Amino acid sequence: MTSENKGTAQLTTAMVLSGTLGVFVVESGASPFNVVFFRVLFGALALGSYVVARGWLRGHGFTPRTLGLAVLGGVFIVFNWVFLFQAYENTSISVATVIYHTQPFYVVLLGALLFRERLSAAKVGWVAVAFAGLILVSGVTPGDFMSGGSYVVGVGQALLAALLYGLSTLVTKRITGVRPHLIALVQVLVGIPLLLPFADFGAMRGTGADWGWLAGLGIIHTGLMYVLMYAAYAKLPTSKIAVLAFTYPAVAMVMDWAVYGHHIGLVQALGIPLIVLASLKVTLARTPRTPSGPQTPRTPASAPAPRTAAHAPEAASRTATPAASEV
Repeated sequence: MTSENKGTAQLTTAMVLSGTLGVFVVESGASPFNVVFFRVLFGALALGSYVVARGWLRGHGFTPRTLGLAVLGGVFIVFNWVFLFQAYENTSISVATVIYHTQPFYVVLLGALLFRERLSAAKVGWVAVAFAGLILVSGVTPGDFMSGGSYVVGVGQALLAALLYGLSTLVTKRITGVRPHLIALVQVLVGIPLLLPFADFGAMRGTGADWGWLAGLGIIHTGLMYVLMYAAYAKLPTSKIAVLAFTYPAVAMVMDWAVYGHHIGLVQALGIPLIVLASLKVTLARTPRTPSGPQTPRTPASAPAPRTAAHAPEAASRTATPAASEV
């Protein structure tokens, strides 16, 4: 098997795992804050064990500045997960995931707004196309705003999660000389004290077998998934990473239908190709960098985006899908 084929298999596996994230969240039966708290707790144990086993704590490459950036990115990432998981409850896994996948456009817009990155007319046009697709996918009608229902709130939560993910991407992009696994570890460690005041441990009594879903979110969707992503990023061109990233929302929609019977309507489905096409156009127009940052996996333009993290500590980072990352 060639290096690129191996990378393709690794990234496809990571994206498929990412697509099952919503089912683990819902089946855990825990509140979004509890879910994220235990995700970062189990995720820190999984990633920390891997990093220690590889001996990467020695010569970690962090400086006070880059460590501070990693911590700030972690704050954005942790609350991005909270809002995404709340969106699952108020809309559906399918709708929330597709809306969340607009993160690359926030990266472009925020980069232009905060860091004066060049924003071409073509990018502005593709962002407009993406948000036209977003309006269709959301399925929100004027009546929804009038009634003030939870569905509109859920759409807003998914958009806010994407915005926070985009902020984390921009922050993490500016970290160089540090392995992405270490950046991801710092970001999940930040989540433990950050979410501790919001966690309701009393509600976890009698959780029983549901602990398995929570442990899976940390071990599978944070530990294993990130290791696979970062290994794949070092072997694949940006174009292939961008295309394979869409395995994540596709699997999420299939899982939502297979497990919960949820599916998007015809009009909503018309918005998906607009978002996919615009995302690819914006992503592939960007200069390839090196991956990093936890998050649910995403397209290269979103965080944890493609870069070449697995090579040396020189690899910089893109927070995602995860990202992303998601998720």
